[in-house]
Amino acid sequence: MIILQTSYAVNGLVIKAALNKGLNHYTFSVYRNAIAALFFSPFAFFLERKARPQITVSIFLKILLLGLLEPVIDQNLYYAGMNFTTATFATAMCNIVPAITFVMAWIFRLEKVKLRSLHSQGKIIGTLVTISGAMIMTLIRGPAIQFPWTNHHTSHHQSSVGTMSTQDQIKGSLMITIGCFSWASFVILQAVTLKSYPAQLSLTALVCMMGTLEGSILALVVEKANASVWSINWDIKLYAAIYSGKDCMSDLRRWCVDE
Repeated sequence: MIILQTSYAVNGLVIKAALNKGLNHYTFSVYRNAIAALFFSPFAFFLERKARPQITVSIFLKILLLGLLEPVIDQNLYYAGMNFTTATFATAMCNIVPAITFVMAWIFRLEKVKLRSLHSQGKIIGTLVTISGAMIMTLIRGPAIQFPWTNHHTSHHQSSVGTMSTQDQIKGSLMITIGCFSWASFVILQAVTLKSYPAQLSLTALVCMMGTLEGSILALVVEKANASVWSINWDIKLYAAIYSGKDCMSDLRRWCVDE
């Protein structure tokens, strides 16, 4: 778990560095899911060859919506919000996804809550603490913490923070928050889909494929006048796509296993 969380933290730093180099978040989301689908599909095809159920119209529509919620809406809002904020803030805000998921599952009666139960009380308190922390991070900006080994970056950091307006920070915070709601919706819908389509690897591969297709359509529509956004070289942008594609696989796979 520690290694997995460290991988997520590194992923945020790599993506932020690539965004600073001009990486387009629309095409990045497409490349990220395409790489994940490319690596996941062979395992899903061979390992679940006998266990994979037939896809019905209902399951297909659910997969279509799953590909829209997380690979398209969540990822694009998350990366766009990260562009306006910082990698630290964006990564920390992801911690509210379980809290949002719990509240939404409670509303839709997918989660049973007994107020007298210690287990349920712990979930409620944890949700309140998590959302309160997210609100504090969004609305309050404290002083920069300086370490001895980062003193030579202090002036550069202060100048970069100064150029980042409060309006941009709030805009980025709202984008990330909405993205987290979309991610939570994805988790709930995925739990429902797994009941009728219990092939976890196949479902993950199909979601990545559908996200690649839908994300490509969105990118072509939004960036139709700028074909250069699709170009990628042997630099931090390519590394971000490959590394983030690996994180996309582990991320979607983890939610499948948890559910």
